[in-house]
Amino acid sequence: MWPMKLNCNGKTLDLGSPRVMGILNVTPDSFSDGGRFLQRDAAVVQALQMEKDGAAIVDVGGESTRPGASPVSLQEELDRVIPVIEILGEKLEIPVSVDTSKPEVMREAIQAGAGLINDVNALRSEGALVQAAALGVPVCLMHMQGRPDTMQQAPRYDSVLDEVRAFLTERIGACVEQGIPHGDILVDPGFGFGKTLMHNLELLHGLGELEKLGCPLLVGLSRKSMLGTLTGREPEQRVAASVAAALLAVERGASIVRVHDVAETVDVLKVLEAVIDPASAGR
Repeated sequence: MWPMKLNCNGKTLDLGSPRVMGILNVTPDSFSDGGRFLQRDAAVVQALQMEKDGAAIVDVGGESTRPGASPVSLQEELDRVIPVIEILGEKLEIPVSVDTSKPEVMREAIQAGAGLINDVNALRSEGALVQAAALGVPVCLMHMQGRPDTMQQAPRYDSVLDEVRAFLTERIGACVEQGIPHGDILVDPGFGFGKTLMHNLELLHGLGELEKLGCPLLVGLSRKSMLGTLTGREPEQRVAASVAAALLAVERGASIVRVHDVAETVDVLKVLEAVIDPASAGR
């Protein structure tokens, strides 16, 4: 069993019960909210609201990883995220994570006040694993087949659950070998990252199998295209589907759900907790 509390650069992320991670895209082109929080002041206001709504951590990203997205330069990503993280590190009581695959951004973000590295590339970029180990903060390793600009071009698996599990097992081993404590590692199966609708559904159905990796599960399903395919709704209209997906993920073992709609997701998890443990109601 993993530690119930993670030390995120001096701030605590308590995983004693399922938690909500708020998504803060400081980008012009993210699939759901691109451009809304590109300006620093708007990003700070949104992060403060997510904390008020019950988020346990805010995830700041400066490079879109939507299907077909093009990479941005190192300097552009730094310019987007570091000023925001510097302010949030002071203003928020909860930890901030940085959503990046670049070791230079990892270093600058942690120095600016971030407390967790959330890497869609699972620390496979040159220098990322060594840098993450040196920084001494928790890391989240995500599975992705291919790259964001190509990952949805006919992804194939013999068994998506087995292949995701094998990939994450290998990456956990690489991290531990590099000196990152097993207790500081989270894993993300990467819904929508090189996966068809059926792959995503199979992965969600069997999500509990990934608990056997011995790391907290972080799951991101919020407003994703699989929900649009199932409901026929545009991203901003997928709140109900996103909350339902988050609930299903938590019931299958997710410790953290990464979402755009923090208040709604927090509410549904409160209901779930009350049903599981009636004595918790009203606490």
